[in-house]
Amino acid sequence: MVRRERSHNSILIPSGNYICMRSPGERGVYTIHASEHDNVPAASSRFCDELVRIPGPRDGLVAYKDALVGIAARPDVRTIIPTRPEDGYVFSKYLDEFEQYVTLIVPEFEMLRRVHDRKLLYEAAQEANVPMPRTRLFSKVEEFDKPSIVKPRYNVVAEEYVDSYDPSDYDIIKSVRHLRPGDRPEPDAIYAEMKHDPIVQDYVPTEGKYMFAALYDHGEPVATFQHRQIRGNSYTGGGGVYRKSVYIPELETVARKLLSHLEWHGLACIEYLKDAETGEFKLIEINPRMWQSLPSTVRAGADFPYYYWLLATGQKDRIEPDYELDIGTHYLWGELGYIMSVVSDDSPLVERPSLPKTVLEVLVSIYREPRFDLARIDDPVPFARYVWHALFERGSSGEGEVERGNVDRGEQTEERATNVTLTPGFNLRGR
Repeated sequence: MVRRERSHNSILIPSGNYICMRSPGERGVYTIHASEHDNVPAASSRFCDELVRIPGPRDGLVAYKDALVGIAARPDVRTIIPTRPEDGYVFSKYLDEFEQYVTLIVPEFEMLRRVHDRKLLYEAAQEANVPMPRTRLFSKVEEFDKPSIVKPRYNVVAEEYVDSYDPSDYDIIKSVRHLRPGDRPEPDAIYAEMKHDPIVQDYVPTEGKYMFAALYDHGEPVATFQHRQIRGNSYTGGGGVYRKSVYIPELETVARKLLSHLEWHGLACIEYLKDAETGEFKLIEINPRMWQSLPSTVRAGADFPYYYWLLATGQKDRIEPDYELDIGTHYLWGELGYIMSVVSDDSPLVERPSLPKTVLEVLVSIYREPRFDLARIDDPVPFARYVWHALFERGSSGEGEVERGNVDRGEQTEERATNVTLTPGFNLRGR
């Protein structure tokens, strides 16, 4: 659906990411939304200039890559924003193919591997002398003597990491198990569930969950942002659905120290837990792409999609990376999911809150801070379609991107867990 005439400055967004279209679009950049679906809510935005059908990642990573390279070859396209979990892997692995045509701000593959592989990430954290929960391969753990979390070793399980996969196949595995001391999980069941040898991390008793986001240019920070997660997808954890912008010098220091050690290049969304016993900010994982709570980041004034555009198009000097503090925002569908988790989720390590108290807290916070990820007065159609999809069209052709919203069901969900295998719920994400 073409809204404006195509310019010589176009940006490609390979998912139903509303804020990644709105941000450059309202500044006059021509926006191209590439999707395997025709009717995703974000495509109805007045800031979406063109919708191009492509194979989805689940149709095969190579076909997905080839389609994106084909669009990148257009003379008007300048860059592509990594939004899906698959994008970091695809863009870095096939960087040479993309860079024939466009500028991508992404790490080279060996750098990406160090953060996609949580075992290597733990080793990098130790080298940088920054705190991270003890991380071991499941196959190497003989006894669970502390509260522990079993979760996938890789952000994306794919051919470069696990030999049994071919170039087109991959998995994004979100199963997580919380284990008490003395628990004895069945190894065959764990391997079948995770499809590889997962990791075991020490459980962190936490007094707060935080996100540090950054855009780096070959080891140098261009922009950074922090928020405190007040509620996640579940009371046991998960991606942020109510968050407030903060600035904590200690968090800034520990995050920059790690990224400098990695000589990072590109986007980084880093999840931290503040240890209730030591006060340390402990690294949990890094995602090299845009994040679930991006609308909250932009609401506070840290416009990372536009920063990415400026850096990719040689306009780094125009980036002004300040943001407002104490700006709270809500992902409404996620707030409902949080309430439902009090009924449906379970963990042997996290105490279940009171349902009436939870409902009251959610309603009061929405009343006091009525800022939302997708609902916008000046662009109301995407939110209306989003609600319609959620209520009536879950089996439609657009279901995948409604469920996945702006960055898939991925970012920061590792701590949502039960004492049995977790199956991620129906999550709408977007702005």
